[in-house]
Amino acid sequence: MKQMIAVNSKNTGDQSKDNRGYAESWTSEQLDGLLSEDWLRKKVADIRGGNEKLKDWLPFICPHYSAFRNNHRAQADIIPDTFTFMTCVDVDDKELVDTAIQRAFELNEDPDGDWYDQVLRMEYSARKKVHIYIRIPKGMTIEEAQKAFCQELDVPYDVSCITPERFIYLTGKDEEIYRSAHWLEQLSDEELAERREAYLNRGLDVDGRPLKQDSPAGNHTAEKTLNPPTAQLTYHGIPYSTIINEWLEDKNVKAGDRHRTSLTLADQLRYITDNDASLIERILRETPFVKEIIEERQENVTKTVQDAQKFDFLHNTPKRMQAALKRAGVVADDEADSDPLEEMPLPQLPRMPQGVKESIDAVGPNLMMPVVTAICPVIGMLATGVKLDVHGVKNTLNLIAYIVGDFGSGKGKIDPVVDAWTAELMQQEKIYQDQEDEWRAKMLANKNKKEQPVEPKLPVRLLTLNNTVANIAERLANTDEKHAFSFTPEADTVAKQWKSSVNDFSVMVRQSYDGSRYYREARSAEAVNVHIERLLWNITMCGTPDALYRVVNNYTDGFQSRIAVAKTPDNTYMPLEVTPYVLTDRQAERIQQVAHLLPLMQGEVTLNKLEAKGREWVENVRLESLKSDDKVRARQRFRVCVTTQRMICCLMLCKVCETLIQKHGYQGAENLLKMKPHVWKEQLQKAQTQQLLEAYDVVADYLIDTALYFFRERIENAFSSRNYVNAADRQRIGKNDSIFARLDVDFGFEGALQHSISLKGGDVSRNQVRMMLKNWKKQGLIVQTETGRYRKVQEVCH
Repeated sequence: MKQMIAVNSKNTGDQSKDNRGYAESWTSEQLDGLLSEDWLRKKVADIRGGNEKLKDWLPFICPHYSAFRNNHRAQADIIPDTFTFMTCVDVDDKELVDTAIQRAFELNEDPDGDWYDQVLRMEYSARKKVHIYIRIPKGMTIEEAQKAFCQELDVPYDVSCITPERFIYLTGKDEEIYRSAHWLEQLSDEELAERREAYLNRGLDVDGRPLKQDSPAGNHTAEKTLNPPTAQLTYHGIPYSTIINEWLEDKNVKAGDRHRTSLTLADQLRYITDNDASLIERILRETPFVKEIIEERQENVTKTVQDAQKFDFLHNTPKRMQAALKRAGVVADDEADSDPLEEMPLPQLPRMPQGVKESIDAVGPNLMMPVVTAICPVIGMLATGVKLDVHGVKNTLNLIAYIVGDFGSGKGKIDPVVDAWTAELMQQEKIYQDQEDEWRAKMLANKNKKEQPVEPKLPVRLLTLNNTVANIAERLANTDEKHAFSFTPEADTVAKQWKSSVNDFSVMVRQSYDGSRYYREARSAEAVNVHIERLLWNITMCGTPDALYRVVNNYTDGFQSRIAVAKTPDNTYMPLEVTPYVLTDRQAERIQQVAHLLPLMQGEVTLNKLEAKGREWVENVRLESLKSDDKVRARQRFRVCVTTQRMICCLMLCKVCETLIQKHGYQGAENLLKMKPHVWKEQLQKAQTQQLLEAYDVVADYLIDTALYFFRERIENAFSSRNYVNAADRQRIGKNDSIFARLDVDFGFEGALQHSISLKGGDVSRNQVRMMLKNWKKQGLIVQTETGRYRKVQEVCH
């Protein structure tokens, strides 16, 4: 059975039909007849001959829907039930066309890939670019499918292709490169039901768009989509639409200057979006006067944003945007009491795989980075058999996380998410707890007898931090060489319980991060003796900033650099959520599916693309730090790189689980991993998608910025302290170690400043250097040759 499709032939001579706002339902036979028309062939030839104005008179197809109300092609008139579950990728760079076509064929023919038999049609566009029609994977939205397929093709993602009412110009049968037997094939009722249910389970309508409150599809809301509508996007709790209205207040937008105004708005939005082009495009598309431009002229918003990038932004201070922020009630960036970390927009990760996505949906987008940081140690614990090669060293996915937030900041939302990931282990732990309770009861019953019941050595893996060093060490020795995991919603548990032995805690955490040996000897026969060849213990803690400093109080032993720190955003003045984010049963079920599959993965892996991304990031930070002489950032980058690679590997493992579940079902995925123990390694290599590699930069930048936000001053003070450097070493500073000796014969003020900072620390001021140079001149060590330039007196130098 063939599917209907929305088409505009642009050749009827009827002005009411030959316009961009019209689209009627055609059969596939009617469409094929149109594609074979001679007049269409001639128009394409004329356009390629240089008459590009004719492009606007080409017929078009609406790939996403087969019908609109009253044949009016507009979002307001979409009929959700006519969604085609198809989209069209537009490759608009001539240099990428050939490789994109070749790659599309490869993806379509790879039986082990995600896009096997999903390419429906390919055709050259009027300007010899290429249109690739694909089937949208089950549960994905138009935008998600576009992004995922473009990443596989290694071509730029075009934001203009994701609008539901989007149309694609037709070029005719002669321009057709490939057509699948499934092109315009009607999906079965069962398949349609499954696909619609997949959307409804995500809180979306049956066509993947956010549900309206009065939607007949069910009692779902649109609050928990990965990419919520712009109305839900806020800056410091204020909707962007409110800020834009304030921005427009001092200038009436007229028809003649809308394009210029949209360009200016795009430029000034960079000020509050951290120059995030994708976010700016989403905001612009929901701005009324920009929407009118899109509907009337099919304006390319992507180009508007790209043009805005060319503005001299650093010298074009957006005063109108600053004023708009103040009128909208947003604290401006230039206010002295603002929080430096809160001035930055929240980092945005691309679409996350199953398990991770549900974790984010359960807490909301504002807690995206905290929840991802919190669950990665759990994922690393579950995937205890996986060893990742980082810089030539293979190690397990050992991770320590601390989620910082003031009281009432939403940290508690993470608790049920962690519980969902560990649900299966909790069931096993209850059995162990019953066995230990039984042993204790026997001990009490037989306390006066010579023969006592033997204490069971149970492989308990979920360890409470409200415990002694000895008990924790003993538990860790009995985990059958698998990871243990500890979670505490209140980090003060650690600070209080381990107060007298915080150094022991620090040592154990450091050794668990490295997976090194841990020995604990005791003279008493009754005391605990522990010999652990590889300490495997992942930890997630939540707590307030002051509790963080009670847990981490040494800044030179490497403890701090091994912890991934995330911060909940300041919600002091944010309104209460209309529909609070909660973990649903469906989300918990999907998390538990992934959690069940992760322990089935065993072996060592080398992820070359991830390694290359890590090295690229480390080198970029090195160069940035070198330019600013930022030794703390430069030193911090080493372990942030390792931590991030482990975290991204965790996300990629979840992607493997998602892929296997989608292709084989949950039970089928489990059976496959058991029958083919190496299949996960093959899938993990494919999981190194551009999407997840881009997530590396987001996570790494976030971790290093957050760590420096909390620890920079303490690290600097610790390393400059006299207690840190051995006294004997400090006495061996000779003439060749002095600032003067390090300077060239001819030197400048800035050189003297840098050498001063290098030897004396980051708190050296410019005035101190001026006084130093003045004293040198008085003593005859140097002479001034020009403003800011000096020369050593040679007699003194020898």
